Amino acid sequence: MDAGNLDLSMYDEDPGMLSVRFLKSVLPASARSLIRAGRLRAAGTSAVSQGFKQANIVIVNKQFADDFEKFCLANNGPLPLLYRSKPGEWSSPILTATSDIRTDCPQYRKYEGGNVTGNLNSLVEYTQQLKDMVTFYLGCSFSFESAVLEAGVPIRNVEQGCNVSMYKTSIPCIGIGSFQCNMVVTMRPIPVDKLEAAVQVTHPMEDAHGAPVHIGHPGIIGIEDLSSPDFGDAVEVQPGDALVFWACGVTGGEAVRSCKSPLAFTHAPGCMFITDLRSEQEVDSSCAADSETPRVFCISQNPSHYSIASVAAVEKIKALETLIQQDPGNRGIKHLLIEDELLKASLSLSHAKSVLITTGFPTHFNHQPPEETDGPPGAIAMAAMLQALKKSVVIVTDQRALKMNKKIIEEAVEQGVMKTPVPIVSFQDDGEDSALKFLCHDGNPQFPRFDHLIAIERAGMAADGNYYNARKVNIKHLVDPIDKLFQTAEDIPGIVTTGIGDGGNELGMGKVKEAVKKYIHNGDLIACDVKADFAVIAGVSNWGGYAVACALYTLNTCTIHERYLRKAVGFPKTSEMDRCIPALPTVSKEEKLLEVLVKHGIRSGKTGNLGMEVDGLLFHDTHSSMINQLMDITLGQVQSN
Repeated sequence: MDAGNLDLSMYDEDPGMLSVRFLKSVLPASARSLIRAGRLRAAGTSAVSQGFKQANIVIVNKQFADDFEKFCLANNGPLPLLYRSKPGEWSSPILTATSDIRTDCPQYRKYEGGNVTGNLNSLVEYTQQLKDMVTFYLGCSFSFESAVLEAGVPIRNVEQGCNVSMYKTSIPCIGIGSFQCNMVVTMRPIPVDKLEAAVQVTHPMEDAHGAPVHIGHPGIIGIEDLSSPDFGDAVEVQPGDALVFWACGVTGGEAVRSCKSPLAFTHAPGCMFITDLRSEQEVDSSCAADSETPRVFCISQNPSHYSIASVAAVEKIKALETLIQQDPGNRGIKHLLIEDELLKASLSLSHAKSVLITTGFPTHFNHQPPEETDGPPGAIAMAAMLQALKKSVVIVTDQRALKMNKKIIEEAVEQGVMKTPVPIVSFQDDGEDSALKFLCHDGNPQFPRFDHLIAIERAGMAADGNYYNARKVNIKHLVDPIDKLFQTAEDIPGIVTTGIGDGGNELGMGKVKEAVKKYIHNGDLIACDVKADFAVIAGVSNWGGYAVACALYTLNTCTIHERYLRKAVGFPKTSEMDRCIPALPTVSKEEKLLEVLVKHGIRSGKTGNLGMEVDGLLFHDTHSSMINQLMDITLGQVQSN
């Protein structure tokens, strides 16, 4: 059935038949005829003409057109440009055979001086003004709905017969000229077990906004009240659903408002222009094995937050994790391993803006200083990469070792191990809210100073409140209560914690304490009782720190993850990652750093030797070989299993 022979009178007596039996399968030309005839006025076009692309509409005076096109190109996620008309051009020849932009949206919005001054059913009365105006046709998420449904993923607003929910966010778009605004997003609740399918289906559909820009708690992107969308309808979330947010073309309306032009028009939210172009995507049965296919992982429970990365990046990080799980000391760490902890910790760190690192295990209580060579190199390796990624980094350590650690950092910078010094502070538990005040501005848990806490080879408190080395010696008198920061962080939304260890008595290993008690020598006494969200287990803790640095580099060179980080606004930054290569650990840098530690009297953990070894293993060739292998994985190619 086409526009020429569509008999509209057959739907006059039964409007229900129009919406239920017809609209999903109606051809676009017929849908536009229905709109033109007033049958779909003010009705949303979600699920109309399923399988065909729909478009957001922005109409501005020709004097603003060039800047708006640049704005679209700079913010391709929310504003994927399908077609730019000539001034006064009503049709869209590459999108439709026949159409008239003045009549073919169910409803329009009129803007004057940046204010919405009315909703219109037609723009015909503005024909004269439109002769000097340019129409932009922008991709719409309605275009991917049929593909999502075909993948077995429910769309709740379609099920509930309402418009999709749309929200203003705190995500700033890249400003061009007078166009300055934040992004608008659509929200679709998706069952957690269908998340990956939804992301994989929408990822290649870049002209329909592509993959989501956020999955998880709405507050992370500045949405305060999910029940009160700025546009569209509130959609009921079902038990087991995650909240998934896609960039939205209604961002164009916000841009028009910021421009404050004398006259402009957009479609009304949810009332799209329906094109003749099909939107179906070929679904490859081997999709999950494709190197550029996105994978989805939960990186926080409080608040809920998911991240995405390509199969290729995930494979590399899994290879890094497998490599560092070698157990040269035969401690039995295989019993402590939890799959993908390195991956999830690194994903969380990639999203973090401010990171607190702690290290220091004073195992040599009869020496001065009592510290060991495992821990500080891994901490500095992570700090160097986090700095290169332009994140704020602070190291917290024991008050008695503060001066020494500051000197080590200074010398690390002098030796080229890291680019700039990292602030080093101490923490003292001198009051009921001391940890809260340390972690949060004014002690307010709504304003944390840090997004992520990392402990690497840091003495961890056992169940009896003491701190033990591997030989069951209580070293509590040498350890400041930094554990309390991790315990307090459990109740602060937005702070994620990671522990890196190799024996089970390190801070954060409380997550695997039962396995430590069962399988690690002296584990029933020495096991750390304080857990972290993620427990990265390595044969030597430094290796875990090196692997985190390599994983962060890998993620930020992954185009899928990098787009998700920048929320699909601005331009790709993966090409800029060459500047981060010098921040990766190398044999030369780590050898220099170990020499600095030895110069300060810091000894090998297992043997107490003052020399070029860590945990009783010589730097050459054990640790140097590990560093080279980590770099080979990071900068080379990993074959998929």
